[in-house]
Amino acid sequence: MITTLNLQLIQLTEQLEHHFEIHPDAEIVRSLPGLGVVLGARVVAEFGDDPTRYANPKARKNYAGTAPITRASGKRQVVVARLARNRRLADACYLWAFSALTASPGARAYYDRLRAAGTTHQQALRALANRLVGVLHGCLRHRTTYNELQAWPATTQHAA
Repeated sequence: MITTLNLQLIQLTEQLEHHFEIHPDAEIVRSLPGLGVVLGARVVAEFGDDPTRYANPKARKNYAGTAPITRASGKRQVVVARLARNRRLADACYLWAFSALTASPGARAYYDRLRAAGTTHQQALRALANRLVGVLHGCLRHRTTYNELQAWPATTQHAA
């Protein structure tokens, strides 16, 4: 039974790869660090195909649930995670950010700076996911593939 399930899983993965590769945005999505066939297809499916659906990066980040919410009262200010969100997309973005840590030196440096500033692992990954969703929006809007130097200009300046 396990052998049969493994064979079906391989067939399903092959079908997913075939159908994802013919998607018009597949090349752009696959160029981003941390997005492979399965996670890239999941992100595309959750965001949808309509190029006019998100007016700006903030709208896309809000839908993904990566944009923080700031609550202020008097002298007190708290930044919290967004609860109203597409949970499947938020989970995919979290996995994407985690995968990008090893695939992109700029993403790793951004995460390390956030951790050094005192944020928790969850907060730093959510901030990284927020940044990556913005990069995805820019790539899709301008129909260009990912460029490490454009996505993380501050990191490349420090490295030089």
